[in-house]
Amino acid sequence: MPELSIASFLQLAVGLGLLNVWLVRAGSATGYRGGEAKSLKEEFQAYGLPDVAFYAVGALKIVSALVLLAGLWVPVPVVPAAGIIALLMVGALGMHVKVGDPLMRSLPAASVLLMTVGIVLLA
Repeated sequence: MPELSIASFLQLAVGLGLLNVWLVRAGSATGYRGGEAKSLKEEFQAYGLPDVAFYAVGALKIVSALVLLAGLWVPVPVVPAAGIIALLMVGALGMHVKVGDPLMRSLPAASVLLMTVGIVLLA
């Protein structure tokens, strides 16, 4: 059983949250999508990013999320995974600014950024 700590709670929240966004809800419209996007892929297009960015970012986020979750049970490099996600969240915040999104649309990225910084500091 994983150790119950703030860091493990953050790992669980970030890991499951990212898997939900990228594997379950990628095709769904939400109030947090950038620009006028109705899906995750459309969101990357709204930011003016090439398709390769969508797949590269998706792979980084999914693998990093899996590392965070695996880190609850086995010793894996959780800090680098959290760092990668944190950098991607800084990029996401920049993209929201780039397309002039209201602040509310940046809340998920800002929240994940804060949680990943917490993971790095508490690890």
